[in-house]
Amino acid sequence: MLTKLKKLEAAAQQALDSCADADALEALRVQYLGKKGELTALLKELQSVDADQRPVVGAEANRIKVELGEAIRAKTESMDRQRRQQQLESDSIEDVTLPSGLIMPGAIHPLTQVTHRIVEIFHGLGYAVADGPQIETDYYNFSALNFPDNHPARDMQDTFFVENGLLLRTHTSPVQIHVMERRRPPLKIIVPGAVYRHDDDITHSPIFYQVEGLAVDESITMADLKGTLRRFVVEMFGDNTPMRLRPSFFPFTEPSAEVDMGCPNCCGKAKAKGCRLCGDSGWLEILGAGMVDPAVLENVDYDPERYQGFAFGIGVERIAMILYGIDDIRLFYDGALPFLEQFA
Repeated sequence: MLTKLKKLEAAAQQALDSCADADALEALRVQYLGKKGELTALLKELQSVDADQRPVVGAEANRIKVELGEAIRAKTESMDRQRRQQQLESDSIEDVTLPSGLIMPGAIHPLTQVTHRIVEIFHGLGYAVADGPQIETDYYNFSALNFPDNHPARDMQDTFFVENGLLLRTHTSPVQIHVMERRRPPLKIIVPGAVYRHDDDITHSPIFYQVEGLAVDESITMADLKGTLRRFVVEMFGDNTPMRLRPSFFPFTEPSAEVDMGCPNCCGKAKAKGCRLCGDSGWLEILGAGMVDPAVLENVDYDPERYQGFAFGIGVERIAMILYGIDDIRLFYDGALPFLEQFA
């Protein structure tokens, strides 16, 4: 009886080694361990074995049953793992919709963060957000803003022209004209948006972002403009940030001014030494502003004898570079993850 059990074990092991799939393993289990299997049939002969040998034969038969069952389960699990691995390897190539193993946290782009902050500040001062087309006519981009034909002021802006006399707006100021044509004073608006110029270096980009501001009402003065911009500087950079206005020129404002803030590294001290941020001047230019030229008001049928206004244009990248200590504007547009991850 022990000899028959040994032969059965050897045959079962040989069959197990040759099983190539799950179906073959199940057939093997039924053949040897099933209710009508060979081991069950062999155990029915146990009554013919001498009484003193039955415990030995029974123990041997139970060992074979247990070990053969464990061997079948182990090989089944091994085949399942191989099948799943092959499926994963196949799917990773064929099914590109599967999520990657590494999920990176998202973040709002730094320029969008700064734009939201600027809008928030002026919204608190009563300004409404306005929008306009990015593809403009010469009239809205230049003529209505007091840029005469062939005037040298047009050379201040390197323009991208498209077909049919249209162009990509070089500033957000055309939205001023669109809004004033539709509405009567008083009005206070800000215009965040993309603008385009043919320029590209570490401080300029062919596409960049501005926030235009416009306020028109009776009896508005340069003092109102200065107070508004002072509030912006304080809210954006802190109470102790110095600010100054320098005379400048823009075709659509008169008088015009460049607005500087104290260098964060030098605190506005003109005798600063060794500062790469401000070039030892102690000041950083942050925006242009001025009183709306009466000719612009006349172009939208506003009475310049009754109404006055001021306008300003803030470069979002400029503010972001100062806030975050960035010295190359191209970092905002390269899409490099090591840079963008800092703002998560």
